[in-house]
Amino acid sequence: MFIVTAEQMRAVDEHTIHQLGIPAASLMENAGRAIAEEVIKLCREGQAEGRLAESGQLGYSSKTDARRAHTGPGDRQGYGGDIIADPALVMERPGDQQWYMLIGKGNNGGDGLVAARHLLEAGLGVTLVYADAPEALRGEAAVQRDAAAQLGIPALVHGREAVDFSRCTGIVDALLGTGSRGAPRGAYAALIEAANGSGKPVVSADVPSGLDADTGEVYEPCIQARVTVCLALLKRGLVQYPGASAAGRIVVRAIGIPARLAPEHGPSVRLLTDEVLRVALRVDTGRLRAPDGHKGTYGHVLLAAGSLPMSGAGLLSAKAALRAGCGLATWALPAALLPYVIGTVPELMLAAAADGDSGEWNAASAGVVLRLVESRDVLATGPGLGRFKGDTDWLRRLWQQTDRPLVIDADALNMLADAGPHGPCDWGQRSAATILTPHPGEMGRLLGTSTQEVQRDRIGHAAKYAREQGVTLVLKGARTVIATPSGEAYINTTGHAGMATGGAGDVLTGIIAGLLAQGLSAEQAAAFGVYLHGQAAERAALLRGDPSSLLAGDIIDAL
Repeated sequence: MFIVTAEQMRAVDEHTIHQLGIPAASLMENAGRAIAEEVIKLCREGQAEGRLAESGQLGYSSKTDARRAHTGPGDRQGYGGDIIADPALVMERPGDQQWYMLIGKGNNGGDGLVAARHLLEAGLGVTLVYADAPEALRGEAAVQRDAAAQLGIPALVHGREAVDFSRCTGIVDALLGTGSRGAPRGAYAALIEAANGSGKPVVSADVPSGLDADTGEVYEPCIQARVTVCLALLKRGLVQYPGASAAGRIVVRAIGIPARLAPEHGPSVRLLTDEVLRVALRVDTGRLRAPDGHKGTYGHVLLAAGSLPMSGAGLLSAKAALRAGCGLATWALPAALLPYVIGTVPELMLAAAADGDSGEWNAASAGVVLRLVESRDVLATGPGLGRFKGDTDWLRRLWQQTDRPLVIDADALNMLADAGPHGPCDWGQRSAATILTPHPGEMGRLLGTSTQEVQRDRIGHAAKYAREQGVTLVLKGARTVIATPSGEAYINTTGHAGMATGGAGDVLTGIIAGLLAQGLSAEQAAAFGVYLHGQAAERAALLRGDPSSLLAGDIIDAL
């Protein structure tokens, strides 16, 4: 599923109308009908917290017979004479349903006006609430305004008539669309605040009014929707927090705009699903093994990680690499730690990479790591590494002097950040895959900005950095972003809030390294690794019975 910016959506919309010749009126009609159908579904589900209808007063039959009529008694179904109503826009007992349609002056308002017509036909009570004078509507929205007036749909104008939200059972938000920027003002702000304060369920058309369609930033005020009916293509702001929280349940509905046009009008961003992994990225999500394969077939990972106070980070990464399916894994660590970790994972090989009794790394250990990686397939570094004198030069040597795929996480990212915002470019383009896995704080340090600024537009910041620095970047967090040097990006959907626990990121580093060792490209390993990481966390939480009880080691066991 493609995810678009407001500008991409505008370009795709224009192409559909002017190049393909599909009338704007047809698109608006389809959009309004889709919104109406989702309103009716919400009514049927009874998700109105007791306000949609009292128990037993509003019923909707799921039986086909309730929508079927015959021309006479004794007719045999399927042999002529059947009349079947469209189930999407039929409500058998609408009861006292009364929906307020909040109408803005743009095309979003036009979509709401079409929805009002369809809801009226379905038997619901509908009242239009205009934010501006109806005369302010133009183009197709004005056509729909006139049609609604001809049908006699009751209308109120904010500021002219009082709007009593206690009289409605639900609200459709068609105030502001994807072209809106900044905080709503005037009548728009007043209607948003009144809708939120009413306690009634809100269905938003395309995006909740007050939400930035590109970044997910939530302005004040912003509609808090029960359902958002996203039209044609998923908008970036709906898959990023806090926007995702304001959107409620997101339903993407086709309206006649071909989704395949999206990549022609900007970088491709997709929702990461099993289908995208299999079809677009050509990943064997079943992780099938060759019947004649052996440990050498599936690659050898070298982990340079862990220090005395954080030895568990290296252990988690190394174990996760093995669970991800690599044939062999070696954990390089300070010599003083070796006696304490021998046998903790019997399948794991150990190598002393730093001398001394401190249990810490030193600048001279870069040479040891470079010698070790010559006989391995992938190098991953950072988890639990700690900071030490000369560490940025230590990382630069690994960057420049190995031709193996490299995964950089945790403390190694902070070393990279110390090289400046153009560190990767200054160090030179690597011939092998390079994957960075920052959390938002680390991403802020890489960019030389704040965590808050990173979170304001996760997709934009990740995509820009990956493209400019020539790396594959995994920006961790809710809805992890995977961005590639080509400008493409993927938004992960697996996982849950229980993954906010120490060590979960170290596990992800190991998974990605393990997949790289098996021959996956940087793009494939990063995307599939993130997806598997979230899936395993979901399984682990089910076994535990509560996501808050999740430990990083549980994710490894569920791989």
